Amino acid sequence: MRCPICQADTKVTNSRNADQGRTIKRRRWCTSCGRRFTTYERLELLGIEVAKRNGSREPFLRHKLEAGIRKALEKRPYTEEQLQKLISSIENDIFNLNKDVVESSHIGQTVLAHLKQFDKVAYLRFASVYRNFRSPKAFEKEIQKLQQ
Repeated sequence: MRCPICQADTKVTNSRNADQGRTIKRRRWCTSCGRRFTTYERLELLGIEVAKRNGSREPFLRHKLEAGIRKALEKRPYTEEQLQKLISSIENDIFNLNKDVVESSHIGQTVLAHLKQFDKVAYLRFASVYRNFRSPKAFEKEIQKLQQ
């Protein structure tokens, strides 16, 4: 691996399992500039495609899932570790379907189910975009369902 600062070679100083064994966390040291940084190796869900509402397909990308969840969790109290566990849990549910093509609606429902347990405000934010709320009444209905 190359240093993100000076592009020189780096050495691994420490490796350990993270995220219940699904990730390898490596501490690295640059042999040129001496900077230290951390890298993570994760299982990538290769071969899974997402079937979009408009009929198109695209590869499943963790960073797109993470971006949507980060937006819903904006200014909410959570740690980076909690976020990564949440995303890994959602990925595992998708991977365990054993399908090559997964509907985007199924991914959205999976995210909502996990966010409902994780943070109810983030759940409402994600639901408002995912379900395309057009009025305050839609929010009220969702809040009532959430409170039951």
